[in-house]
Amino acid sequence: MAQNVRTKAITVVGTQWGDEGKGKVVDYLASSFDYTARYAGGHNAGHTVIFGGHRYVLQLIPSGILRPEKKAVIGPGTVVDPIALMGELANLRKSNVDVQGRLFLSDRAQLIFPYHREMDKAAETARGAAKIGTTSRGIGPAYEDKMARRGIRVCDLMDGERFREKLERVIAEKNAISSAAYGHPLETAGLYEQYFEIGKQIRSLVTDTALLLNNALDHGLSVLCEGAQGTMLDIDHGTYPYVTSSNATSGGAAPGLGIGPTRLAGVVGVTKAYTTRVGSGPFPTEMPDLEAHELRTRGNEFGAVTGRPRRCGWLDLVVLRYAKMLNGIDSLVVTKLDVFDAQPEIKICMGYLYKGMLLPNVPPDIETLSEVEPQYHTMPGWQKPTPGIREVKDLPTAARDYLNFISDQVELEIGMISTGPERDATIVPRGTRLASWL
Repeated sequence: MAQNVRTKAITVVGTQWGDEGKGKVVDYLASSFDYTARYAGGHNAGHTVIFGGHRYVLQLIPSGILRPEKKAVIGPGTVVDPIALMGELANLRKSNVDVQGRLFLSDRAQLIFPYHREMDKAAETARGAAKIGTTSRGIGPAYEDKMARRGIRVCDLMDGERFREKLERVIAEKNAISSAAYGHPLETAGLYEQYFEIGKQIRSLVTDTALLLNNALDHGLSVLCEGAQGTMLDIDHGTYPYVTSSNATSGGAAPGLGIGPTRLAGVVGVTKAYTTRVGSGPFPTEMPDLEAHELRTRGNEFGAVTGRPRRCGWLDLVVLRYAKMLNGIDSLVVTKLDVFDAQPEIKICMGYLYKGMLLPNVPPDIETLSEVEPQYHTMPGWQKPTPGIREVKDLPTAARDYLNFISDQVELEIGMISTGPERDATIVPRGTRLASWL
């Protein structure tokens, strides 16, 4: 039984700048796992799942909750906006998705308050032309408070007097900062009453999720771990400072859930057949406006949460190899293959040239990354429809060649291929490591 336990705690990560289609992948894989567990980020992430003619957009709640018999966890490594969480729960109720007894919120997760959003917006405005492109949902400031050891957690919300005392202390400090930096105090009237009331409503979800997940693993149950965003937005390894505020790489799963790293036995990396990113920051393989517009339209490349148009570019193997190294990826999922169905030619970035030298890896600084010259390999497109195909052998020859080229170049199996946004528009090749986990 010990071997079964070890092989059924798997992590799913994005290999690019987020928006790789992790929501659909997690939803598909969730049918083979007892728990799905979110380990980082907040409600700035948008996971879209389509099945049964319905479109579901989840932000903080793991997409595995859409499987009626499965359980979902929001872990201690996340930052939670209770107001946004209530809205997400309301949307699930409207869709007849019952979460009672299936959704668990960590008592150690940090809380996002309206003052975090206010300070997020003010800081972004103050950056002027150097703005990061944040969603202004308070994620960064909430993580700042966590690291400064002045954050308020879910467990604090469960005790009225303790919550009032901590909130008053933090508000006094925040007002002093806001008045000095922005010339006005924060809007905090009625905040205690609003949040304490929400605390009562979510009390039934709150538990020690680290204990819950470790007990589940001890009893042979399986856990699918998911982060938010993607590798290139990781706070330590991404295109800093144009990154998120947490560890989006697989290494964030252990502390973000309270599971020992030896429990985590496999990593699934998700990449689009091309590359996108939202917001500011360097993007070496970004397409010219016209090509990007055509791809964006075909791929519906607009943010699931913000609606912002995504910047589009060719697949970047330098980024993909970097993500493989950082995350220890065992199996690769390629999504949105169908978006290239009308593409006559496809470029793939093989390497970066900088001042006449070929770089061995993604450079650490955005100044260098902004000046690299992508070295491309061009392949013919297949110009045939792929939606509805369920076997690799039935894909157009040029599509198979494209996938095989990616697999050979990054030395990874391709364990899943997505040919459309629907749950069943998915190919899982037999004999792969990923297939053995299902």
